[in-house]
Amino acid sequence: MSHANLSDLKAFTLVAQQRSFQKAADSLGISRSSVSHALKGLERRLGVRLLHRTTRSVALTQAGEQLLQHLTPLLRDLDAALDAVSHGPEELAGTLRINANKGGARWLLEHVVPTFLQRHRHVELDLVSEGRLVDIVAEGFDAGVRLAESVPKDMVAVPFGGDVRFVTVASPAYIATFGRPATPDDLRAHRCIRQRLPSGKRYRWEFQRGTQQLALDVPGALSLDDNDLLVEAACSALGIAYVPQAFASKALKAGKLTLLLEDWTPPSAGLCLYYSCYRHVPAPLQAFIAVIRENT
Repeated sequence: MSHANLSDLKAFTLVAQQRSFQKAADSLGISRSSVSHALKGLERRLGVRLLHRTTRSVALTQAGEQLLQHLTPLLRDLDAALDAVSHGPEELAGTLRINANKGGARWLLEHVVPTFLQRHRHVELDLVSEGRLVDIVAEGFDAGVRLAESVPKDMVAVPFGGDVRFVTVASPAYIATFGRPATPDDLRAHRCIRQRLPSGKRYRWEFQRGTQQLALDVPGALSLDDNDLLVEAACSALGIAYVPQAFASKALKAGKLTLLLEDWTPPSAGLCLYYSCYRHVPAPLQAFIAVIRENT
């Protein structure tokens, strides 16, 4: 290239996507000053400003937006071409990092991971399960797993596992002592086991029947941060819990828990594996997605 080299263009793309010189430098394994020097050189050779920089933020100029729009598919196709010649379909290697919530990790371990690891023995799968929502690009993950409603709009989403349903449950002992709520508003007079999110906020229980929609910050003396613990607490008659049905299914079948407010908790869009639409999809991730689709 007469105006720019490939490394400078990749540096620009990462800064533009992540809005951070430091995050781009971490992704490239070089210093922040090297990234800054590369971007200044690129702007000088092109004769245009690509980025607006302040001490706190990075934003694209109109020229930067235009360049990013053209560069993204070109770099993705280039990486794909290099992958195609360096690895055969059964000779994938490297590390695949996926960040997932606990329910997503559980489903993948049951339905996808065994087949994937058997089929691609030279790939190391790093599956990180945590409750907090993370920036998968900034934290070095190839993909993430979350409920469809939590997937950022600039990500490509691959649904799996079908719809999910949150259910309201209590033990027969609790119902015998405190009664059964007939509507979500009745929960205000009950002992509820609340869930605290990783952000520190309490999760609001969401209900819907027809056109009616409610989101309640229910009362309760006990807050927990794990769905399995919520189920255990409900089985112990400590209160009413609100959890994904998959977590409560065994206790429901065993008669340890009873469904409440069934007509107020319809299914909703379930889990998705998601990844950046601005970055090349590595061959191991493509293979992982293929196994997901085989099981969906």
